[in-house]
Amino acid sequence: MQDTLENRLLTAVDAAFDKQIAFLSELTFHPSIRGEEQSAQDFMAGELAQRGYALDRWQIDVADIQHLPGFSPVLAPYDDAVNVVGTHRSTAATGRSLILNGHIDVVPAGPLDMWDSPPFEPRIDDGWLYGRGGGDMKAGLASNLFALDALNACGLAPAADVFYQSVVEEECTGNGALACLARGYKADAALIPEPFAEHLVTAQLGVIWFQVHLKGRPTHVAYAGSGANAIEAAIPLISALHEMEHRWNAAENRPDDYAHMEHALNLNVGKFEGGDWTSSVPAWSTFDVRMAIFPGQSIDAAKAEIEQVILNAARSNDFLRNSLPEIVYHGFNAEGYALSKDSSAKAASAISALDQAHKTTTGEALVREAITATTDARFFGLYADTPALVYGPRAEAIHGFNERVDLESMRRVTKATALFIADWCGTEEL
Repeated sequence: MQDTLENRLLTAVDAAFDKQIAFLSELTFHPSIRGEEQSAQDFMAGELAQRGYALDRWQIDVADIQHLPGFSPVLAPYDDAVNVVGTHRSTAATGRSLILNGHIDVVPAGPLDMWDSPPFEPRIDDGWLYGRGGGDMKAGLASNLFALDALNACGLAPAADVFYQSVVEEECTGNGALACLARGYKADAALIPEPFAEHLVTAQLGVIWFQVHLKGRPTHVAYAGSGANAIEAAIPLISALHEMEHRWNAAENRPDDYAHMEHALNLNVGKFEGGDWTSSVPAWSTFDVRMAIFPGQSIDAAKAEIEQVILNAARSNDFLRNSLPEIVYHGFNAEGYALSKDSSAKAASAISALDQAHKTTTGEALVREAITATTDARFFGLYADTPALVYGPRAEAIHGFNERVDLESMRRVTKATALFIADWCGTEEL
């Protein structure tokens, strides 16, 4: 790619950047938590259609994906889980095809009084956009779209098929990305601009979600000794799970990408419910757990050990040994994925193209990083023979209060993405 085209693309991103910020603000305004993504997807569909992309919008049907590798079990129906894909079809078809993937769903905001400003009323302050989902990952959706816009502004289009995906379910199952694969969307590479500070993600963890259901023996609290407290019974089970977490993090269990991290795998008790009345010994409790696993670590083996740890701890309890916990899997059933282990020429070429695009934009070499979270990259890398590059802007407090994204970082990622598309896909005149 010639320097003149590079400069034209960089200039085009700058020229449309105010418009890009306005787009991100409007998209962040839509409170697209799980089950409520429709208005945000309406907005995305409108923007894609306005630009002339062939639009595909469909409701995910569990029956279409539940037999596929990577499927995560769900407890609630998918009556409202809608994906949106905009497709560019090349006339020349001389380049390499690309998936530009991003998720529209965001995590709940939590107590509103703990935010400095309303989470779904985005505001800009000192170069940052504040709002739930602005960083994770609506800024990435914006960078993907406006990178394509930059090519268009130069009178060019990708010389290969490009599939712009706005998917649901990333924050709890990944089934939205899986549904795109099931629908037939495949490409030579995928780019996912998750907010990891302009670094290339070389490895990501897998994640398992599960619930533990406990039953106690209710009685009036005056006679607590004759009852069995289902809330307190959870405490030794949680302690046993944390001991397992410590074992899994041991140096001898860490793959190369995580050898330098003492505690890459985190167990989190994310929800706890139980009891019906303050003066009654609680008859039930349920707690939800998220546990991470390393790339290459067997999900089935991890589940078997989780179950054994819980049951062993329960059998040491006088009551629970006769009323064993029930373990229910729902949500993430995700394997880890390591781009670093993809030795294909396609992966090497994609990484090299992104490295050059980043260097041209920033003047610096692309930093590689193994992360302690999961992304939708696993579907493309593990199940579709597609190298998945995770590379997005800098954001802070994602999943927390006062989530924010660095707008200049989003600008740089948009520029690098435009350069990457032009290199990877090639260009053709409109």
